[in-house]
Amino acid sequence: MTKLMKIVAPGLHMLLVALLFSCQSGELPEKPNVLFIAVDDLRPELNCYGRNQIHSPNIDALAAEGLLFQQAYCNIPVCGASRASLMTGIRPTINRFITYYTWADKDAPGITTLPGLFREHGYHTISNGKVFHNQFDSRESWDENWRPEMLTTWRDYQLPENITLDTLSSRDRRGPAWECADGPDSIYFDGQIALKSVRDLEKLKAMDKPFFLAAGFLKPHLPFNATKKYWDLYDPAEISLPGNDTLPLGLPYHLITNWGELRAYDAIPAEGPVSDSAARKLIHGYYACVSSTDAAIGMILDALEELELERSTIVILWGDHGWNLNEHGLWCKHCNFNTSLRTTLMLKVPGKTKGRQADAVVEFIDIYPTLAELCNLPLPAHLEGKSLVPLVEDPDVPFKDFIISKWYSGLTIQTREFAYTEWFNREDSLMGSMLYDHRTDRDENFNLAGLPEYENLADSLSRVMHANKGEDYYK
Repeated sequence: MTKLMKIVAPGLHMLLVALLFSCQSGELPEKPNVLFIAVDDLRPELNCYGRNQIHSPNIDALAAEGLLFQQAYCNIPVCGASRASLMTGIRPTINRFITYYTWADKDAPGITTLPGLFREHGYHTISNGKVFHNQFDSRESWDENWRPEMLTTWRDYQLPENITLDTLSSRDRRGPAWECADGPDSIYFDGQIALKSVRDLEKLKAMDKPFFLAAGFLKPHLPFNATKKYWDLYDPAEISLPGNDTLPLGLPYHLITNWGELRAYDAIPAEGPVSDSAARKLIHGYYACVSSTDAAIGMILDALEELELERSTIVILWGDHGWNLNEHGLWCKHCNFNTSLRTTLMLKVPGKTKGRQADAVVEFIDIYPTLAELCNLPLPAHLEGKSLVPLVEDPDVPFKDFIISKWYSGLTIQTREFAYTEWFNREDSLMGSMLYDHRTDRDENFNLAGLPEYENLADSLSRVMHANKGEDYYK
């Protein structure tokens, strides 16, 4: 450093010292890059969350360098609406963000989206794969917007018999719910998305502006299609079914999902449960897809490091909602159970996060203000979430007392200890409720609503929920 200083003009001496110190200390630039990784239907059933069923070394490694949110919740458990809510930073209502085919720019016209904010402030923004549910939603948010050429549906079958079966199927009947094909990762969409994102990183490194690169992976969304090597990571004999395959008592059964998304696939019964053998095959397929997507994510993270972009790039990974794997006899999402609402969320901020965990309850509308603050961008007035930056600084700092999620007529309030749900009809008549103590019943097997000893607690949570739910929260 001393030799270098001798050839630097005196007026630049202090600036060079500051720049060198910044590089050596790992401090982020004023406008850091953002790698924004979205994973469809990813439940927090990973080693980094204390589970050991799934092989996901790359996501686990990211968690080991980041801040892992143990109690992160989507605001609505369906992909299109959840993504629109997250990307705009506002909650779903009776008239906004309801279904899987939600368009953010139709439900919330005039709102500056998260990538749109970054683009407005000099970032090069790229969307690869499934970020918004609809590719051309909020298209002005992106400098580049790409999906695999053949991605006309999510069903990327490779085996001829499955392609034929899916082609011949009607609107309500599809091909099989799983597929195991041999070949390179790139035969499926997620492998192609990873390769495209790596090429983009190489290009972005040469640009003279920061970037916001979004990689949206389709799996583990149905159908559970993955190459053979990922299926082979799991012994079918060791795939177990959940022990809680019945609904808790006291629930309005007609309001619980019939998992129609899965029932549309070939050989899945139109009503009633799937067989135990089919259930194990579905779980096996889900695990294989998570491992396949994990490998795709690892490819991008490796490229980030090899291109020496790691120290200047914030990485966030999130799953758009949870997914049921026969818990309570349910499949898919579309309900108010913890298995649907709780999801995967981790954030790596170079120089700030070092493999810590936060137990605070957080929600997806918190992501927008978090990334904006970390990148020193102004916060739009429309935001309804709260920045997670205080938790980045200290994961144990008090944060939110509760968050609220909804699914059609069901409204759920989550605290660190309890989850309380009410179902109402259009006449505001209570049709049912459920209350769970997550300190002793994380799997939500024992509905405490209606028990005299929990009446005061349920009433208290109900009052808080209704006081904070906003307008027109029921449908």
